[in-house]
Amino acid sequence: MKRNAKTIIAGMIALAISHTAMADDIKVAVVGAMSGRLPSGAIWNLTARVRRLKTLMPKGELKAISWWAWNMTTPATRNKPLRSPTKSLTTALNTLLVICVLLSTQPASDIYEDEGILMISPGATNPELTQRGYQHIMRTAGLDSSQGPTAAKYILETVKPQRIAIIHDKQQYGEGLARSVQDGLKAANANVVFFDGITAGEKDFSALIARLKKENIDFVYYGGYYPEMGQMLRQARSVGLKTQFMGPEGVGNASLSNIAGDAAEGMLVTMPKRYDQDPANQGIVDALKADKKDPSGPYVWITYAAVQSLATALERTGSDEPLALVKDLKANGANTVIGPLNWDEKGDLKGFDFGVFQWHADGSSTAAK
Repeated sequence: MKRNAKTIIAGMIALAISHTAMADDIKVAVVGAMSGRLPSGAIWNLTARVRRLKTLMPKGELKAISWWAWNMTTPATRNKPLRSPTKSLTTALNTLLVICVLLSTQPASDIYEDEGILMISPGATNPELTQRGYQHIMRTAGLDSSQGPTAAKYILETVKPQRIAIIHDKQQYGEGLARSVQDGLKAANANVVFFDGITAGEKDFSALIARLKKENIDFVYYGGYYPEMGQMLRQARSVGLKTQFMGPEGVGNASLSNIAGDAAEGMLVTMPKRYDQDPANQGIVDALKADKKDPSGPYVWITYAAVQSLATALERTGSDEPLALVKDLKANGANTVIGPLNWDEKGDLKGFDFGVFQWHADGSSTAAK
């Protein structure tokens, strides 16, 4: 196999796999903010998704894996795209496979494209990521343009609320999903009373809760992550507000239950299907449980699928040239723990279904009825 190309998987945090010329060793670096508002995102990936990757690899090319950690704590936005630390990472590991901080995926992808690095994202869901004509960008995650309509359909057909509030955290992921849900609801003439943003990291939602009570809101959709949703649920229930809350997969984290406690019971969340309940994955489920890791999170499996896809392309092509791998995957697909995957020319999956789940106070979830 030629060993002069660069490969990246980008999504929730950063996981880098590097293998140097003439070496059999493949270096895997977990890269992301290991502290801050969403530190468990990094730990979640590091522990639950990475340690058992060797059980999924073909016996040949990816048999030797060593682990690296790369702590990238600098906030990333469209105006601050982490060019310096990202370049430092690519220089340090030479050839690599990476999963980036979710908020950084789109700006960082500009660098990866410039550097000729293949990025396969298991966590970035914004449709814009793959709409810029880039050749090196793929993903194993579904799109907000699918997740939003799934939520809107369930709200309209099953919940049928009378007065709806849509709230978001003013960030690309959360606001994008909130607007997608709003579009679906307004198209059906649902009564969206207000659409408003909160500040990511905020903990006091007393003003928002008071507004929900004043406006007689019976349903809230929140676009964002679990820390704020957990606080909103806890504070709403503490004043007797029984409004139904719903959010995207970013709120579907066991840490939400630690924040909200019993108030988490009954929250609705859109997530990928429960791959841990597929009998074909029982061996991996058992291995994760033996490591005292939770196998139920959807991104455990989507990340596995990203690495499996790369491994499949490496094995089939005998090359690690990024465009050769892209061409192979788009032409032939890959069989993974989440099922057979096929990609369109943009690098998006052909068919990725989200479902609606009911969250429980113990951090588990079941399919919503």
